[in-house]
Amino acid sequence: MPNEVTRRAFLAGGAAAGLGASALPSLRWFGGKSNLVEPDRKMNIACVGSAGKGSSDISGVANENIVGLCDVDFGRAAGTFSRFPKAKKYRDFRKMLTDLGDEIDAVTVSTPDHMHFPAAMMAMQMGKHVFVQKPCAHTVWEARMMAQAAEKYNVMTQMGNQGHANNGTRLIYEWVRSGAIGSVHEVHLYTDRPIWPQGIAAPTDRPGTPEMLDWNLFLGTAPVRPYHGAYHPFKWRGWWDFGCGALGDMGCHIMDAAFWALDLGHGLESVEAESDAPNADTTPTWSKVTYRYGWRGKMPPVKVVWYDGKRMPPRPAALEPKRSLFGGSGQVYYGTKAGIMASCYASSARIFPEVKMREIGKPPRLVERIKGGHYKEWIQACKGGTPAGSNLIDHAGPLTEMVLLGNLAIRTGKRVYWDARTMTCKGLPEADQYIRHPYRTF
Repeated sequence: MPNEVTRRAFLAGGAAAGLGASALPSLRWFGGKSNLVEPDRKMNIACVGSAGKGSSDISGVANENIVGLCDVDFGRAAGTFSRFPKAKKYRDFRKMLTDLGDEIDAVTVSTPDHMHFPAAMMAMQMGKHVFVQKPCAHTVWEARMMAQAAEKYNVMTQMGNQGHANNGTRLIYEWVRSGAIGSVHEVHLYTDRPIWPQGIAAPTDRPGTPEMLDWNLFLGTAPVRPYHGAYHPFKWRGWWDFGCGALGDMGCHIMDAAFWALDLGHGLESVEAESDAPNADTTPTWSKVTYRYGWRGKMPPVKVVWYDGKRMPPRPAALEPKRSLFGGSGQVYYGTKAGIMASCYASSARIFPEVKMREIGKPPRLVERIKGGHYKEWIQACKGGTPAGSNLIDHAGPLTEMVLLGNLAIRTGKRVYWDARTMTCKGLPEADQYIRHPYRTF
């Protein structure tokens, strides 16, 4: 097969490292056509992660041909397995991709965060189109390497931040880019996550591993630790070895519109965080992260503040007394003429005060609307359409870097001055361990 990858190539060969860790992605679409699928043919898709979020991701592409299903926990994946009786079943994604080889056109990756990189990288090295859940990577270095790999191997990609396909995200982009609310100088983003345990000590009891779970494969590249229900299922998000906490879960959703509209892939000057006492093993129960950006072309400096742990931003003074911010999770933009508030995925977006909403109305149409939703957009890209909006090269990779730099500030407990070119924190060598970490051979 072209670009053939053995089961252990990622771990043993360091293929990702060969892309050049210190190089900036060019942030352009490669433009080749060799891997595209014929428009009138259904794609053959292999799915890494079949339970939990994997189940809904598979449903999103189920109108294509699902030919391979992989999950480390056959017990939890049983329902999905029964829906696709003809698909071959695997526990190890490396074996699935090697066995199916040229039979597959594309791969979905819906695993815990720490396994997004090895699974997606192997698929891209094989020339397979990839849909990968958010955050696309576990570290900043991984996000950079994945963006470069998508370009190098000429594959169509999409990250699972489905709000990027929403009309509200486009409205925010157009209101901001058209100058309708003036120059944006501050953005506040908030979430009610975590909804799983964080800031706790590792359990000391040793329950038996469920019969249908391959714990070694769940651990994957992470350091060895005994099985416990505190990690799997679902609760893995609160442990640094496996997840990225509330920021990793919701940042790629809630930061998405601001990142796009305000060109936050450039101009980052510093990141600093407040949280309860950092824990070496688990993410904090709450955090407040402040990103400061300088000029980005003609866009003036902007401050972006993230809140999690059910902490809320200040109520906007211009918001009418009987109105309130969106509950749970949301976005608030402050411009020199007016503000915008939106829900988590920007499915709802409004200018405030309301008198300004009536005065400004709909913005000029600057970007196309997505027909069929986030999954369909990726499928159409794989069949020769326009590259998906949250592809790894132009959007998802750089957005994930922004998200994970917030976690880096949380873990160091210091203000971070980021050098994007070298992927280092200026004067803070102790941050290196969080930018790129070692991998266990499994």
